[in-house]
Amino acid sequence: MSEENNGIDVGYVAKLACIDLTEEEKDLFHGQLEQVLHYVEQLNELDVSNVEPTAHAIPVFNVFRKDEVGTSLDHQEVMANAPSVADGQIRVPKIIDQ
Repeated sequence: MSEENNGIDVGYVAKLACIDLTEEEKDLFHGQLEQVLHYVEQLNELDVSNVEPTAHAIPVFNVFRKDEVGTSLDHQEVMANAPSVADGQIRVPKIIDQ
């Protein structure tokens, strides 16, 4: 473990996160954080010079469909199924500020 990683102040980090920790929890998390940092240091030892940088481990593509006009529901049929209608529009119960 490098020198800069030895000074993990779990109490300070918990304070920044507004989390109250007991001394036992601080000790537990300190050990866990050291293990995580040790693992990251192991990853830094890998030779990745021939690995192409990627944003994702697998190829990710946006799937867009063409914006085409299709058939829509009949307005009268929709209004007939609505629980409440006013001025040709579906009325819904107010849910904000209740």
